[in-house]
Amino acid sequence: QVQLEESGGGLVQAGGSLRLSCAASGRTFSRYILGWFRQAPGKEREFVATIRVSGDNAYYPDSVKGRFTISRDSARNAVSLQMNTLKPEDTAVYFCAASRDGRYPAVYVDEYDYWGQGTQVTVSS
Repeated sequence: QVQLEESGGGLVQAGGSLRLSCAASGRTFSRYILGWFRQAPGKEREFVATIRVSGDNAYYPDSVKGRFTISRDSARNAVSLQMNTLKPEDTAVYFCAASRDGRYPAVYVDEYDYWGQGTQVTVSS
């Protein structure tokens, strides 16, 4: 069993930056595909980023490409999401997730086996 816990959310002005972190416990996820999703009130959970097991390639939707960067540190059993040039439409609860058997790029919610509890990101205009 893998437990994931996000941190780093908060309130930031449009154009600002935040860095989210996700720490895993219970089992190493060095062989898992990792991802970040977000969910705004009244909306479905949305794919934000995913990274290969090797960490040498990442995939993003157009909505965040060029602004967000996912990275993983297998030695620390952690994954991060650097978010730059934030926009009010980025406001959501952000979740990290781990996929045991998924194929890269894993962009769908049901490809992931483990989820964190989420961290709130609010971007003011």
